[in-house]
Amino acid sequence: MGSRLSDLALTLLRIVTGFLFFCHGAQKLLGWFVEPGSQRMALAFPQLPWIGGVLELVGGGLIVLGLLTRPVAFLLSGEMAVAYFMVHAPRGPIPLLNHGELAALYSFVFLFFAAHGGGPYSADASMRKRRRG
Repeated sequence: MGSRLSDLALTLLRIVTGFLFFCHGAQKLLGWFVEPGSQRMALAFPQLPWIGGVLELVGGGLIVLGLLTRPVAFLLSGEMAVAYFMVHAPRGPIPLLNHGELAALYSFVFLFFAAHGGGPYSADASMRKRRRG
């Protein structure tokens, strides 16, 4: 029972994390999930926020599905580490004060998924089962 419960918790963590990350990308690139009265971001290739938005939108969707979880999560972990050190760390060393706690948390959660994978309830696991027969 404990294993099934931890598999379910891993799946929920993956789906919720991926969905929230997807929402960040959708906000940047598509103007979704913006507060009423807020201006839409005007981003274009090759600006870093545009690249980040693509990684968040596409990567978040892949994490939700559990597809290519390890390499995508590794890439997203790196994106969040870069975001933390480029944007937040120059404002001071404490994440709560430099507003970098979300970037730091995402970085480590994605690092966990890069090491652990998407779990048994993921597209990756489903494809492995099909290959085995």
